[in-house]
Formats: sequence, structure tokens, C-alpha cells
Amino acid sequence: MTAEFSGDDPSLFGAVPVDEPSQSHSSETPFSVDARVLRPRRAAPADTVRATRAEVNLGALRHNFHVLAKHAGRTALWPVLKADAYGHGAPAVARTLERAGAKGFCVALLEEAIELRDAGIRVPILVMGGYYGNHHEELVHHSLAPVVYEGGQLEAFARAARNLGCESVDVHVKIDTGMARLGVRPSELALFADHLLAKSELRVVGAMTHFSCPDGVTTAHAQEQIRVFEEALGVLRRRGVKPALRHAANTAALLRGVGLYDVARPGLGIFGAAPRTEAGVALSEELRPVFRIRSEIIALRDVNVGEGAGYGERWHADRPSRIATIAIGYADGFHRSLTGKASVLVRGKRAPLVGAVSMDMAMVDVTDVEGVTLHDEVVVLGAQDGPLGKDSITAEELGSWSGQIPWEVFCGISRRVPRFYREP
Repeated sequence: MTAEFSGDDPSLFGAVPVDEPSQSHSSETPFSVDARVLRPRRAAPADTVRATRAEVNLGALRHNFHVLAKHAGRTALWPVLKADAYGHGAPAVARTLERAGAKGFCVALLEEAIELRDAGIRVPILVMGGYYGNHHEELVHHSLAPVVYEGGQLEAFARAARNLGCESVDVHVKIDTGMARLGVRPSELALFADHLLAKSELRVVGAMTHFSCPDGVTTAHAQEQIRVFEEALGVLRRRGVKPALRHAANTAALLRGVGLYDVARPGLGIFGAAPRTEAGVALSEELRPVFRIRSEIIALRDVNVGEGAGYGERWHADRPSRIATIAIGYADGFHRSLTGKASVLVRGKRAPLVGAVSMDMAMVDVTDVEGVTLHDEVVVLGAQDGPLGKDSITAEELGSWSGQIPWEVFCGISRRVPRFYREP
């Protein structure tokens, strides 16, 4: 038996609906905000008409967390919930994982962190993106931890703490060990540490780095990154900076036991997609998919030999065919590059995509699907158990058809597709 919750149900998660305006900024807030930090609205399930939707299995989410926690041992898990929790809906995911034992969360943007605070999340939230605009005081006001790596950030957060009367702001120092994206370069770290110590308003609680080859964490380059990170930690210690939380590991590193310090930052694995070895072998067989994307057949028609389908007539029937139109398109995240490559599940059987994927619809050849009717469920990602069989389409498979990685597949499911949360 399953229970299903549409949207971010406040009765389920014990917090106000996240789409309501935040109450964080009252007239008594001790600083001015030129513009509210907002996020785009996700489609509300109660307001949708068509049957296309994303189902998020909260039981699978908890299962994956516990699988990764087993591999982590004493290392705390701070799941990465950037990009709306990889498209799964950050508030509901965060509440579920906080209750499962997550000790903190990582996001990319200040807006994402505020969304979690407004949803009632109380564990530490690390803002990793490095760009804070002129909203340093908002970050301090919401008790968020920024990643810092250059002097201007140190002064901005120290000033924000003084303006708000805060005793200190928790920060994490990012070390660039070879990604060449964000972070303090090792040659500049000693001077940066001195600047940190000069800011009494800042409390260094963490030091981190980022693997540039997220799956190949056993490669020589990754091992060199770990060596550089260890040297950087030594420089910080000698300068008097002693972060309690050191972290580097992503999902792949966690599953391989590489770069495990005080905290690990799993992302993809939390949502049920296992990274693979260089030989293409999944690093875990225990993880369960969390996403299931489904639609319905909204039209059926018979086409004759030689007739085309879709924009540009990129497909022509080579036999009398039965074509189903489904209510999902590239505006929903069902990528146009899937044209002529992908299959979907109808009645538990695979049916090939025909014609070009359009913005709101796609077409499927269901000639070989016995008993197909209007309103039959169509699964484009996830499992289906139907009268003709049982099958599953994974994010890796969908990505291989579209030329994407699983991260893109998840993040690409647009906000106009409502999220429904399922409790087994």
C-alpha cells in the first residue's frame, strides 16, 4: 500500500508550504533587502490538468541515504541538494533526509539555501557556489555557511556579522587542488589563512575541495588532488586555522572509500543512480531509483505505409502502424535529441519513439503493444509493471539516448511537471 502526497504537503512534513511568501523578512529585520531572493514556482499538482507528472519515492530516497551512510561509516553525510535537489523538489527531499539522519546539506545558490530554511530545515546548510551578490547579510541572517576563497568575501561576511550584531559567521574554506574553478590556490593559502585569522567575526568550521574527475576518483589525478589537499590542511594548521569539518568525497569517492574525512557530499547516489568504474561497472547495486516520470496516451491513430509523422516527417511508416500521441515534450525535459532513439513503456512493454519530439507532445509506435487504449499510462523514466510485462528505463539509459549524463536527465525535468511524493 502506498500513500501519495501532491506537492510539498505541510501536514506530511511539518512546515508551511514552500510556495507561500517567506515570513523571514519582517519590518523588524535589521537590514534592508533591495530585492527578495525568490525562486521560480513549480507547477502545483492541484492546479494541473494533464496527466504528466514526476513521482518521487521517499522510501527509496531514505533507502539510498542509509546505503551511503553504511559505506560512509563515521563520516557524516551532507547530501547535495542543488538545482532543486536534482529536480526532485528540494524542500520535500530535505525534510525526508533530515529525519533520516542527514547532518547537513549542500546547495549551490543562496536562493536554494533560503528555500530550505523557509521549508523548516534546521541542520547546517553549506552554500558552495561562491557567488553571493550583495546579499551577505541575508546569508548571515538565515544562519547559512558560505564557502570562501578570496579576500573580498572575508571582508563582506565580517561586515555583515558586525551589521547584524552576530558574534561569528561559520565559513568553509575551499582549496583548489586541480579543478581550476573555485578555491584558494595552494600557493596563496598561507596569506589567505592570515587574512582569515584577522577577521574575528569569521569562524572557520570547514575546509573542502572538489574532485575534477567525479567518477574516476581512483585515478592518479584524484590521488594527486588528495595529496595537495592534505598539504593545504597542513598549511592551515600551521597558521592556526583548524577546521573541524574536512570534506572532499562525492558519491563515487564515498562508494570507493576514497577521500573520506569528516563529511561526505553525495549527490547522484542519493537519487538512486550509481556512478560507474572506468570499465563501466556500477559501483553499487543497492541504490534504488527515486524518480518516475509518467504521462498518458492522449490520441491514437492508424497510419498507412509511407505516411509520415511529426515535424519534418523524419519518420515514415514501413508497415501499417498504430501511432500514439503522449502528453510530454521537450518543454517538460523529454529532450528533442531523443527523436528516433528512445523507447517508452506502455502496458509493461517497450515502444519506440517516432517522429520529432515537439515542445508539448511526442509520438510512439504502439503497433506491437496489444490492447493499447486512450489514457494508458506511459513511463519515460522509471519502472512499469503492466499486463504485457515489467520493465524499467534508467536515467543512464535515457541519457545514453539523448547524449546526456544522469545529472542532466534529472535536472532537466522542468518545473511545469508537478512532483508527487510517494510513501510506501
